[in-house]
Amino acid sequence: MGRLVTIRTIDWEGSIPGRVRLVDQTALPGEFRILTCESSEDVWKAIRRLSVRGAPAIGVAGALGTMLAIQGADEEELWERLDDAVEYLATARPTAADLFWALDRMRKAGESLRGQPAGEVKEGLLREALSILNEDRARCHAIGRHGSRLLNDGDTVLTHCNAGAFAATEYGTALGVIFRAVEEGKRIKVIAGETRPLLQGTRITAFELKQAGIPVTIICDSAAGGVLQRKMAQAILVGADRIASNGDVANKIGTYTLSVLAREHGVPFYVAAPTSTFDLSLANGAKIPIEERPPEEITHGTEGRLAPEGVSAFNPAFDVTPAGNISAIITERGVIERPDRERIRSHFAEAANPVPPSS
Repeated sequence: MGRLVTIRTIDWEGSIPGRVRLVDQTALPGEFRILTCESSEDVWKAIRRLSVRGAPAIGVAGALGTMLAIQGADEEELWERLDDAVEYLATARPTAADLFWALDRMRKAGESLRGQPAGEVKEGLLREALSILNEDRARCHAIGRHGSRLLNDGDTVLTHCNAGAFAATEYGTALGVIFRAVEEGKRIKVIAGETRPLLQGTRITAFELKQAGIPVTIICDSAAGGVLQRKMAQAILVGADRIASNGDVANKIGTYTLSVLAREHGVPFYVAAPTSTFDLSLANGAKIPIEERPPEEITHGTEGRLAPEGVSAFNPAFDVTPAGNISAIITERGVIERPDRERIRSHFAEAANPVPPSS
């Protein structure tokens, strides 16, 4: 089978001046709507309200949002605008490591251009932002190549949340592994957990897989234990928003529960994420900041209030899965089996080579 056509979810339009175009994920699956962002404030709002979501995609959006902030600046304003944009965009969401990684790259790229005319600085920063975007696409395809060997012909894979093209810029991380396996001729089916409270599995993962022609069945999150007990899935495959230096992984709330179920039932539990998602400054997952979302995401639905008036809600967006529950972490550089601090250190030390070209 040839390469599947996957969606490009975020891009830069024009040169300088330019704008950011992204798929509004809040409208899926009912409407495929493109948002145009003209300012860093537009990008901040898009990240905050989850129009763009998924750690790699948020990182790319942050880099492009920085470019929007400085493209109209004159010589005197440029550096202040750059610093303000980096600080401002970093407040959009606290857990996704890729956002801070991309913003740091933009800041460092700016520093390397100090002393040059404003026009050359802007061109250099645009090149950096587009490099971050294009590298994400290459990383996702490389993750797919490395991870596909972990899946066998005929496997059914259980997923949680969405880690496909909509969580990146193209192809995706966890779904990228599935896409690649199918491209190699393996017959893969997917069981997608609905992913409460915002139903990214039902709305987005199922949409992507259906578009790609890959069989997908949706389940309630609470059905996952029964699915594994009945041996209906041969692997669990998820993405990540931040990975500590010891291999603990922050991902969508409910991921930890799945990892415990996987361990109980002897099902391999795989995490797919680019190296930009690692935060090697953190000793373990207890140090990862966990975003709490508005309680209305739980207390209200599309038809209005679900919970009685006056009932409180606890709505963390993420939980932390300990490294001991993870069979392997798949990156663009290879597979870290039974991840721990030493194996992760070796993975980074041995991988000084650039991301291989997509094939």
